[in-house]
Amino acid sequence: MTTRGLMDFDEARSILKEVIGSVEKVVIGVRTAVELIALVFAAGGHVLLEGPPGSAKTLMAKAFAKAVGGEFRRVQGNPDLLPTDLTGYYIYGLDGSKRFIKGPVFSNVLMVDELNRTPTRVQSALLEAMAEGAVSVDGVSHRLPRPFWVIATEIPAEEEVGGVYPLSLALRDRFWASIGVEYVGTDDELRIVERADELYTVSVDSVEQVTTAEEFSTIQTFLGKGIYVDTRVVKYLVDIARALRAAPEVRMGPSHRGTIYLYRVAKALALLRGRDYVIPDDVKALAVPVLSHRIILKQEREVEGLSPADIVRDVLGRVPVPKE
Repeated sequence: MTTRGLMDFDEARSILKEVIGSVEKVVIGVRTAVELIALVFAAGGHVLLEGPPGSAKTLMAKAFAKAVGGEFRRVQGNPDLLPTDLTGYYIYGLDGSKRFIKGPVFSNVLMVDELNRTPTRVQSALLEAMAEGAVSVDGVSHRLPRPFWVIATEIPAEEEVGGVYPLSLALRDRFWASIGVEYVGTDDELRIVERADELYTVSVDSVEQVTTAEEFSTIQTFLGKGIYVDTRVVKYLVDIARALRAAPEVRMGPSHRGTIYLYRVAKALALLRGRDYVIPDDVKALAVPVLSHRIILKQEREVEGLSPADIVRDVLGRVPVPKE
């Protein structure tokens, strides 16, 4: 295994590709989603998945945890969930002693299913975990394991009979990318059904652990100095964000955090594509998943059926691309 801080380009790229390949042994037909999750994790972030039931979201989360040798925990969102169901709680003895029982947030890969069915207090607890790498219980702060990645799923409000709690803007902004997952095509579904005896239990037995969670997280450090971003590409990235904020259809555009995350994930994509430098095409390929979920449209444009992704694509077509 690589010593932390001493990873080189070839090692980093090899580990990233091996993790993706291992996950794809069980997650069939959604390569784009698998790659995006790997890129976000490698860059140090968290992922929001959107898609119908049965589209392999839980399987992807478990497979990633297995591939990197990390501890996986899952929380099912529901309106009765309490913050302590996520963070853990203290047990107090009659003699005045107390013992902390760790919640599922104490893991390397935490999956929160149907996050927008959880009440605001639970969302706040998750926000603290994602932002600070720690949780507070009874006034005491507890550090989380490192690395710590969150994969959360969100259900569209119009598809939920029992109601949802919209994600706070602060929590939504902490997710580095929002990735849509759809049902696969005919050929891939045939492959899935042929492996039904394995996959109906969401089994990841065939996923090979190719690294450790600590080693995979070392790619985060490598990206800082090992992948170059020219000033012109940085300006291109900023120009996209500013154009989105100024778009007449937009009530609130992407935050500065969004541009930082786009910068980081673009570095990871350059690494995957075999380059030690970022090009504008890397930024363009990631702008929709990294920026769209941070955009709030004016209500009248939503009624017209316009989506944030439409606005991002429009801006990408208008903002000048830097030339060599």
